[in-house]
Amino acid sequence: MFCFTNFLYICIGNIAGALCTRLQIKFFMLKNIILFFKGFSMGLANVVPGVSGGTIALLAGVFERFINALKSFDMEALKLLFKGEFREFAKHTDLLFLVVLMSGELISIYTMANLLDYLFTLPNGDIYVWSFFFGLILASVYYIGKTIKKFNFLTIILLIVGAALAYGTSIVAPASENDNVFYLIFCGAIAICDMLLPGISGSFTLILLGNYKLIMLDAVKNVRFDVLIPVGLGCGIGFLAFSRFLSWLLKNYWDQTLSILTGFIFGSLIFIWPWKKGIPLESDGVAVFTSHGKAVYVGYDYFLPELNMVTFIAIAIIIVGIAVLCVVEELSKKKKASQEDGKASAKDEN
Repeated sequence: MFCFTNFLYICIGNIAGALCTRLQIKFFMLKNIILFFKGFSMGLANVVPGVSGGTIALLAGVFERFINALKSFDMEALKLLFKGEFREFAKHTDLLFLVVLMSGELISIYTMANLLDYLFTLPNGDIYVWSFFFGLILASVYYIGKTIKKFNFLTIILLIVGAALAYGTSIVAPASENDNVFYLIFCGAIAICDMLLPGISGSFTLILLGNYKLIMLDAVKNVRFDVLIPVGLGCGIGFLAFSRFLSWLLKNYWDQTLSILTGFIFGSLIFIWPWKKGIPLESDGVAVFTSHGKAVYVGYDYFLPELNMVTFIAIAIIIVGIAVLCVVEELSKKKKASQEDGKASAKDEN
């Protein structure tokens, strides 16, 4: 009888252990699938001119972790890599998180770019696409602003400053093209910093710096290493330095940093206002086009829409964009609440 009881306990323990392991695997898979689609959403945002993947990262709740993972590529990471301690290297750099997130982003860029290009070619398609993202980003201002723990005079001023800076970039005249090595390094550093920031477009920054055509069209198409190497060096410097600086700001000045980032996002709404007419970028009096034959715009003339069916559809799409974000936020809130309840019940059992 004693042997049978022990055997029964062992069987029950093994079954329970197997079930726990399966549940852990399922949870692990689900968590990474969700993370993949967060990266996918970031890539989709980066494909749309004027929309920042950083905004989606902040909204999806992965921005701070993303910045911390980027800044972890330091001397300690290099030491672990050269020692062959790959498990510790992956843990130190949060490598799995980065791989899953960036995979989603890259796949999105390559798969969704063609779809968005097609949508932009449809009658009034550009207005409808801009309308959806306008609603999405408009709602995100509210939800990201909610993460500011305490509003005071300083945070309100920073929010206004962030909005003014973002809006200011839409009215600044672009500089002239410059292929000086040090200026190219500067362009790379500034562009990569803007790509990390919510509400700011790195491509538009290159237009303002005067080197969009030189870097994104001529150098990439003709593989000009004399341009690509300095720009790449600037990107590396800006990437490592700014990610560490931004991580430090979020850790020590959360409310102030979130205030100015929320301002950036609010100010960037001007870039995705659905009713606008592009001002083509010109080089020697000739309009500049991408390798796909699309015009490159240096800015936009914005106007109020006429009251017609296209406008009513666009307004409906803006509301859909707002509603989508509200639903996602509510689902996220419920998920966090259930996780906290699970942790609380586990503590009570212990």
